[in-house]
Amino acid sequence: MATRRVMITGLGAISGLGLNLQNFWDGLSTGRSAISPLDFPIDDVKISLGATVPEFNPDEYFTASELTILDRYSQLAVIAAQEAVNDSGLVRGGSILTDAATIIGSACGGKHTDEATYEQLYKKNRTRAHPLTIPKGMPSAAASMVSLHLGTRGPAFGLSSACASGSHAIIQGMSMIQSGMIEVALVGASDAPFTYGLLKSWDALRVASDDTCRPFCKDRSGMVLGEGAGMLVLESEEHAKNRGAKIYAELAGCGMTSDAGHITRPDILGITNAIENALHHANLYPDDIDYINAHGTGTIVNDATETEAINRVFGYHAKDLAVTSTKSMHGHALGASSALELVASALAIYNETIPPTANFTVADETCDLDYVPNEARHKVIRAAVSNSFAFGGLNAVVALKRYT
Repeated sequence: MATRRVMITGLGAISGLGLNLQNFWDGLSTGRSAISPLDFPIDDVKISLGATVPEFNPDEYFTASELTILDRYSQLAVIAAQEAVNDSGLVRGGSILTDAATIIGSACGGKHTDEATYEQLYKKNRTRAHPLTIPKGMPSAAASMVSLHLGTRGPAFGLSSACASGSHAIIQGMSMIQSGMIEVALVGASDAPFTYGLLKSWDALRVASDDTCRPFCKDRSGMVLGEGAGMLVLESEEHAKNRGAKIYAELAGCGMTSDAGHITRPDILGITNAIENALHHANLYPDDIDYINAHGTGTIVNDATETEAINRVFGYHAKDLAVTSTKSMHGHALGASSALELVASALAIYNETIPPTANFTVADETCDLDYVPNEARHKVIRAAVSNSFAFGGLNAVVALKRYT
């Protein structure tokens, strides 16, 4: 049986760039960085910058009773998922959405719930935890909450693979549609890492910038955390065409590898294999690719290694590629970043516009590609890839095609 083609028919995003998809694209397409000083500085935490969701008031989206079971990361997931469903033209209660799969990734899960629990127990010396602590903070809570709020009753589960969580969730949905198991999937990822415990932990890794995120630049000084959620509605081509759905792009293929090596340092072989596998799975040649949404964290090792991998895979064509890091604008939202970057890549294809690498100064001598500095570029994109390389050596690369 021939593999079924998979289409992206709905998008949703909430991030440091704003509360919805339009804010997200407006920020990306104008090169606006959401990175700014945190408005809740903590005395003994060195991290002072972040890309937090601006002016977010949960009470505007949820009732008081709903909030008792919704961690912040689940709130963001539900909001982005509802937007993606609305964008797709599907409605709650319809048979199409009812049968859909729901696969939500997260690197952290409900850390705000954990933090509040530990504060009650260890700081305030309370003797009991809140009775809903477990269902509110569990790693699969966002998948359950999205399913509950959107009324999806197909396969539903959470997925966690650090910074690649969003890509892996999207790949899982794509694979289930290709196999014929389902027709529609609601996929993506959400993370909300701005808690005391996580900030102290990222402090300890010494990879966070105290300036800004400027990937691939000679004066880059590290990553900057972000928060948010990116969600996509996927459908088989036949299903999407039969209902006259808008199609942003084709989700054409993927490559997944494990470095089986250092827990934090990327491995060139694992990365190149993932990119090559994605091209092969999508029936694409290196010369077919016009745009790469890079992992691009702004750290010294990642940017140099990713650049080397791109040069190895694409050869002479590497210099013709547009390679950008949108983390320079929405920050590194951990597992949610790979989902937000898939949303950005689909929008880039649909709008024929490559978002820039913001905050760009001068390229490092180890970074010799076209990083589209600071200003977006109009271009018809035939095909693109989005790279995600996670701690633990978990690599996921997704290939997208312009749908014709």
